[in-house]
Amino acid sequence: MSIPKYNELIVPALKFLGEHNSLKMKEFENPLAQEFSLTDHDMSLMYPSGNKNIFYDRIGWALSYLAMSGLVIKPRRAYYEITETGRKMLDTPAKINEYITKQMQKRNKERVATALHKDNMDIEINDTVNANDETPSETINFSFEKIKRKIYNDILDTIISKTPREFEKLVVALLQKMGYGGEIKNSGEVTQYSNDHGIDGIIKEDILGFGRIYIQAKRYKRDGNIGREDLNKFVGALAVAQSSKGVFITTSSFNKNALEYVEKLNSSTTLVLIDGNQLAEYIYDYSLGMQTEQVIEIKKLDSDFWDTMDDEKS
Repeated sequence: MSIPKYNELIVPALKFLGEHNSLKMKEFENPLAQEFSLTDHDMSLMYPSGNKNIFYDRIGWALSYLAMSGLVIKPRRAYYEITETGRKMLDTPAKINEYITKQMQKRNKERVATALHKDNMDIEINDTVNANDETPSETINFSFEKIKRKIYNDILDTIISKTPREFEKLVVALLQKMGYGGEIKNSGEVTQYSNDHGIDGIIKEDILGFGRIYIQAKRYKRDGNIGREDLNKFVGALAVAQSSKGVFITTSSFNKNALEYVEKLNSSTTLVLIDGNQLAEYIYDYSLGMQTEQVIEIKKLDSDFWDTMDDEKS
C-alpha cells in the first residue's frame, strides 16, 4: 500500500490520541503503519534528498496541523495531548479536515491583519487541508527534484551542442572528478582522435599504469540509442587492450538488447553503462562545470541539546 498523505493521517492520529490522552510523536508510528497496512519498506522510504523519512515526516505534519487548529496541545517537546475540542470533533470525524482548514484560514487572516498593522508586507501562507496536499517538506523536495530535472536537460542539451572531441574530454574529466585515478598525476588521457582502436579515453588507476579503465564515449542525439553491436565492438577493443574494465558513456540511451548483452558478459569483463540521464546526474552531483546558485538552509531542533533540559511538570 502507498504511504498515506499527511491529511489522511489526521483523523486516525486524533482517534489514537483520544484513546491514550497523551503520547510522544514516536508512539504514533507503528499503530498508524498498522492502520494503513504499511510494510517495513514503506516505513523506511526517504525523500529523494535523503534527509527525512517520508512516513514519519507526514505524521509530524498531521500532528502539527492538529495542534495549530487547537485539537491537540503540546504540553512539552515531542508530546501531544488531545483537547476537549479534539474529543468533540471525534464525534464527527468526517468534518475534522474541514474544521482544520477553516482554523488555518482564520490564523492566516489574523496574521495578515497583524502584518498590515505593523506595515509589514509578509506573504500570506495558504495553510489548507485537501486531498491533494503535500507537506511543506514534500513541496520543497519535489520542487528541488523538478529544478534538477530541468538542469539535467540543460546539461545534456549543452553537451550535444559541443563537438564529439570535447565530449571525450568531458567524460575523462568526469571520471577523475568521481575519484577514479585518485591522486595520480595525469591519470586521465584522451586517446588520439584517429586510430584510437575503439578507445576514446583511459584512466590510470595506479602510478605505474598496471590498472586501467577504458572509456568509450558516444555523443548522440538524446532520442537515439546504443545497441548490442556498439557494445560488442567496445568489448573487442578491451580484449585487444588486454583490459577487463570498460565504461561506455552516451548522451542517449541503451536499448534492451544492449542491456541484456552486458548482463550476459562473462565475469572476467566488467562493462559499466552510463546513459544520458545518469551522465547528467553525475555531472550535477560531482559539480563538473557547475556552480552553486543558491543555498537554502533548513534547521531542526537538536534533541541532544533540548532533551537535557528539565521539562515543566504538567
